Formats: sequence, C-alpha cells, structure tokens
Amino acid sequence: MEINTKFHGNVEIDSDKIVRFEQGLPGFEEEKEFYILLLEEGADFFVLQSVETPILAFVMIDPFLYFKEYAVEISDDVKELLKIQETNEVVIFSLLTIKEELKSVTANLQGPIVINDRLKKGKQVILVDSDYKTKHELLLFKEQKEGSK
Repeated sequence: MEINTKFHGNVEIDSDKIVRFEQGLPGFEEEKEFYILLLEEGADFFVLQSVETPILAFVMIDPFLYFKEYAVEISDDVKELLKIQETNEVVIFSLLTIKEELKSVTANLQGPIVINDRLKKGKQVILVDSDYKTKHELLLFKEQKEGSK
C-alpha cells in the first residue's frame, strides 16, 4: 500500500503495521489510522504519520532514551482498550514540539502515545496525577547528559 507523507513524500507501507487509534488523537478524533516511520535513517526520531491525511504527522521519540527516570503507569482501562496482555508488547512514545530553533525542542511526557505493538492498537494517554508536563526540554537535557560524562 502506498501513502503520501508529510516528510517522506510517497512511501510504500506494510498495511499490517498500520496502528489503529479507535478514539483518534486529542484534537484529531476523526483520524484513526497512523503509520510509524523513522524521521531519517540512524536518528532517534520517529514520525507518527496519518494514513489518510498527508500533512498530519507528529515527530516523536522513545522517551526512555532521553529521560531515564521516566515511568508510565498504564491503567486497567487502557490495558483493556488496547487488549494488552504482556508488558513486552507495549511501546511508548512521546510527541515532540519543535520550534524553529532546535534548542527549543520539547517532549510531551504528560501525554504519551501507548501502542500495543502485537495488535497495532494505540491511544494517547494523559497522565493526570504526575509531575510530568507537556513541555520537557529535550536537547537541553541531552546536552546536560553528555556534559556529565
């Protein structure tokens, strides 16, 4: 199957790897199907690309690569919705907000994307009783991490 994407033009995808968001994403409830692509080869950044709407794509990261203390408690309701049986079938991403200056990249740790990788079902979860925010500095944190080596 071929889709048109925001960052990669036309791309051939495996339709078995389309992630279905039954409730859509907040603000984009009508968008149900997304595909995950690497932003560029060798990078830690991914793209959550709408299958239907080429201009709708979100850049995201594996938050555990950048925020070592990050923890997500998945509620029983979300486990049931996504039909999660084992923790090893769960993949978690954080959406990024990228300003024109790359030093202004922030990660949304309060609203992780939770995916059952086995069944390709996803949901954006809002962590209500946590200290996580929607804007955690990403590159600043990485610079501090590299500086402490």
